[in-house]
Amino acid sequence: MPRALITGINGQDGSYLAEFLLGKGYEVFGLVRRSSTVTDVRIRHLNERITLLSGDLLDQMSLIAAVERAQPDEVYNLAGQSFVPTSWVQPTLTGEYTGLGVTKMLEAVRLSRAPIRFYQASSSEMFGKVVEVPQTERTPLYPRSPYGVAKVYGHWITVNYRESYNLFACSGILFNHTSPRQGLEFITRKVSNAVARIHLGKQPDLALGNLDARRDMGYAVDYVRAMWQMLQQPEPDDYVIATGETHSMAEIVEVAFAHVGITNWRDYVRIDPALLRPAEVDLLVGNPAKAHQRLRWAPSVDFRGLVGLMVDADLAGERSRDCTT
Repeated sequence: MPRALITGINGQDGSYLAEFLLGKGYEVFGLVRRSSTVTDVRIRHLNERITLLSGDLLDQMSLIAAVERAQPDEVYNLAGQSFVPTSWVQPTLTGEYTGLGVTKMLEAVRLSRAPIRFYQASSSEMFGKVVEVPQTERTPLYPRSPYGVAKVYGHWITVNYRESYNLFACSGILFNHTSPRQGLEFITRKVSNAVARIHLGKQPDLALGNLDARRDMGYAVDYVRAMWQMLQQPEPDDYVIATGETHSMAEIVEVAFAHVGITNWRDYVRIDPALLRPAEVDLLVGNPAKAHQRLRWAPSVDFRGLVGLMVDADLAGERSRDCTT
């Protein structure tokens, strides 16, 4: 039975990856930070099938201990401060977790001297102020937020460990991906939840920032499959994971409202200047040709299908809460 250690297992991607690996017959270990609040809502249904280990990306010894305990064949490093707006408020913390934390995890893998395969969660935010369209694995990086800068560090330190220590280390440059498990602070989930609540008469409007920003948006379930596929290759490499399409925030909002039969969506949206970024990323669209060719990876859900899936899930969630109150 193969063994995997997932940092950030209680996040969106971590929970879907745990489910995927369990379906492949893996023994799954998850690294979690000790907390006085409940943070296992996304993995509670898996608690009897996974082993949780206490650790923190800022604590080198806890990472070494987790690797020793799990004895993993594969390590998926998904943990970090992952919300871009927060990175301007907490830039140092973001750098420590999202940047230096990668180094500490790589060190734990290196010191184990075991033939562990390592996956690093890189991000399309590394491209920032893009210098070419679409973006590929060779596109120069130009991050526009402390989060993007931290991700660049994590990406290049992974490449450095691969080349310096001959580690099987891959980075997945994942473009925006969402699901009903994404936090409400993230734009697509914020939109789908607000549309559901407006449709049900629970919320009057939706506050947003830049409606012109364009993103390449996919389904998180598809993207965790790509993570696993990277670690099954004969040689380690880096891959862009994206749909190859770009859509504006206005398009996302329009399609979400249309899904519940509301066509005059602008009547329900107000622009809040406080939600504008200090430095905007205007356009992100990935070229996943390398992943298509080498991994045989492709998304299973198109843009409209994804937005509809999100709204339907939030409608079901709101109605379920009504039934329990």
